[in-house]
Amino acid sequence: MIRTTNLCRRFRDRLAVDRLTFDIGEGEIVGLLGPNGAGKTTTLRMIAGIIAPSSGQALVDGVDPALDPAQVHESIGFLTESPGFYERLSARRNLAYFARFYDGVDVEAAVEAALRLVGLGDRAADRVGTFSKGMKQRLALARALIHGPRILLLDEPTAGLDPEAARDLRSLIVRLREDGATVLLSTHNLAEAEELSSRIAVLRTRLVALDTPGALRSRREKPGVDVRATTWNDEAIRAVTAESYVLGLSGPSSGLVRFRLADPGGDRPKLVAKLVEIGIEILEVTEASRTLEDVYLQLVREEEA
Repeated sequence: MIRTTNLCRRFRDRLAVDRLTFDIGEGEIVGLLGPNGAGKTTTLRMIAGIIAPSSGQALVDGVDPALDPAQVHESIGFLTESPGFYERLSARRNLAYFARFYDGVDVEAAVEAALRLVGLGDRAADRVGTFSKGMKQRLALARALIHGPRILLLDEPTAGLDPEAARDLRSLIVRLREDGATVLLSTHNLAEAEELSSRIAVLRTRLVALDTPGALRSRREKPGVDVRATTWNDEAIRAVTAESYVLGLSGPSSGLVRFRLADPGGDRPKLVAKLVEIGIEILEVTEASRTLEDVYLQLVREEEA
């Protein structure tokens, strides 16, 4: 449904997106992660046909948005990070105005259906200026859905929302995917990306990684070993780090030290034996699970280096 091939965008001397190549299949949610200035919003705008690439190509359902943006706009819904509305008009009149930009849309029916879908049916006649940020974000999603698009581009859809509003919006995105929508979701919320996405793309001007959340976690460093003890002391820490199989450690924090071992499975018994030998009273030994945040930060730091 979405394909980019060596997609690049320059703003004068600054390279914002560098040779970006990826595919997104029908009914898939791909999370787009990256620090500020990594090119996420620029990528969405090129795919949406709002700005043209400096080089390379994007295809949206087989159409090049740089050559035929009007046709692409008929097949996509774009939720921008800071959506704007006519604050003195009602939610219904706002949506009706935007619905008229699309061919073949039954404006009245489409507006009512979109308002119901995002849970704003009972506020349809209210001025948008009276809406909370969460309600405006839901209205913005209704606007993106007004013409029944097969592809959704979502730029920070839950930014600034309270936990309940963010949860409701995520649930709606899942329902849209279940109905067959293809979603490219830009977010800084790693937990949200992991919850929603079938694959995650890490972007820092160029594509750093693209894989399932589980594969991203497992393909980086081997997981370490967490040891919780009653007390730790500097002498014990020095004695353990002197062992050749201990590659590093972090902590102690709240009685827990995370050890990075050459072979977490094979070296764990040796680590425990050494700790008992030097008088550490162990409470618990577990395999340290790597989070998506761990992997993301490692990828970004490696790219910076």
